[in-house]
Amino acid sequence: MLYAILAYHVEGEILSWSAAEDAAVVAKVIEVQAPLRASGHLGPAARLDDTHKARTLRGPGAGIVLDGPFAETKEQLLGFHLVNYDTDEEAIAAARKLREVNPSAVYEIRPVKLYVPADGFGATTTKG
Repeated sequence: MLYAILAYHVEGEILSWSAAEDAAVVAKVIEVQAPLRASGHLGPAARLDDTHKARTLRGPGAGIVLDGPFAETKEQLLGFHLVNYDTDEEAIAAARKLREVNPSAVYEIRPVKLYVPADGFGATTTKG
């Protein structure tokens, strides 16, 4: 089963890090990713750009494009990992490994119902 591990953080805290502090956290995350990728459990992962660069599309018809995500939370979605495990427990264990190297982040583990692979887990068959 595919899971999205969504990484939330207080964006202001991340933006306050020096380039060296940011690079150190990223290097640790890459270390955690390496065995997940080698075992075939890690698919695409991405760090999202600043939330002030986000656009929200909402409203009827073609919708209206608004600046920003308008998140009413202290934490913002700043990145994600797509993983493939048989159980919730295995996906949670992977999130715990990521949290070990970025302990102030909050990770949400959510099953993915539909996935069209770009390069990660091979072909997905559709039932028609």
